Amino acid sequence: MAAVSVDTITTTQLRLSSGNGPVSRTVLKTPLRDALPSEIPIIDVSGIFSSSKDDRTNVARQIREAATNNGFFYIKNHGIPSEVPEAACERLLEFFRQPPEVKERAHIRQSKYFNGYKPPRSQRINPFESVDVRETFSWTYDPRYDPSVPDPAAIPPHIARYLRCEEFYWEATSNLPHFKEAIIRYWRSCLAVARALVRAFALSLDLPEDFFAEKFTHPDAALALNYYPPLPVSTQQQQQTSAEQGEAEVSIGSHTDFQLFTILWQDSNGGLQVLNRQGQWINARPIPGTFVVNIADYMQRITNDRYVSTVHRAQNYSGNERISMPFFFGFNLNESCGVLDSCVAEGEEKKYGEISCEEWVQRRARAMHRQGESSGK
Repeated sequence: MAAVSVDTITTTQLRLSSGNGPVSRTVLKTPLRDALPSEIPIIDVSGIFSSSKDDRTNVARQIREAATNNGFFYIKNHGIPSEVPEAACERLLEFFRQPPEVKERAHIRQSKYFNGYKPPRSQRINPFESVDVRETFSWTYDPRYDPSVPDPAAIPPHIARYLRCEEFYWEATSNLPHFKEAIIRYWRSCLAVARALVRAFALSLDLPEDFFAEKFTHPDAALALNYYPPLPVSTQQQQQTSAEQGEAEVSIGSHTDFQLFTILWQDSNGGLQVLNRQGQWINARPIPGTFVVNIADYMQRITNDRYVSTVHRAQNYSGNERISMPFFFGFNLNESCGVLDSCVAEGEEKKYGEISCEEWVQRRARAMHRQGESSGK
């Protein structure tokens, strides 16, 4: 596809929040189109599980290319059987289709850590856009379900104090047979892939594969399981003709993710949109057998902006209910990290100071929920 000239196309400014305050992006007012393979490539990651260093390095090279381009890529041959996300999706539909008063038993108000159920009109991830048209079931890392933790009681206190384990949401969903089982199985599957991907990311940054090993023994590995009702066609038409941001409803507003990277399973209805490097919105359509992986803010920070945390959003104009199941992965919350030396070329400076994972996540989470509360939801 020929390059788009900003000089001949009208642009607008997209505003969004970040860990460093409000930021803006220049967006081309061009028709939404599907992503090209060069923009969001499909990477066969079977090599990250290989005993061959050459195989693992080959995958790492492809990850580097994608991470420095648009920061999004699909992964295939990841080792997660299709029935795992499909079962989780079915159980989620059962949960979200329940009467409001039943879902309210798992409401986030019972949580200290934003866990549990978030009802309609209770989230606004972008303060400059509409309230998100979605419901969410959230769950954070719990070492009791991590196969790599033989004895949760033996976790050192300096790590344990950051863990955010709760039970009320499982008790509140006990009326749904197999709900907990399906969600935990999906989470464990993503966790296994994420731990392998971290080693590939280290290789991609010219670091030893185990460079980050001590930083994700008990990672910030969380789920935000989203239910998107269909947006009306009138909203789609409004978005296409609106000149100003915030005039049309969004399924989830324009944003970047918090930590290292996200692994996303999405159903066949589609709706994920990515803002590419040229400022065009492009569709990241569902591809059977794949997950979408995207770089998040903390990864961009420690790579000195080498790897790109790209703005994205979701718009469900399919006419159907849509389920997406993002798995967010970051270092232990007790850890911290500064800009990596391997990401600073001769003559360059480190753009960011060291910051703890806990402080970074809390900074973003507080801002997001404060904005939601101030919007009168």
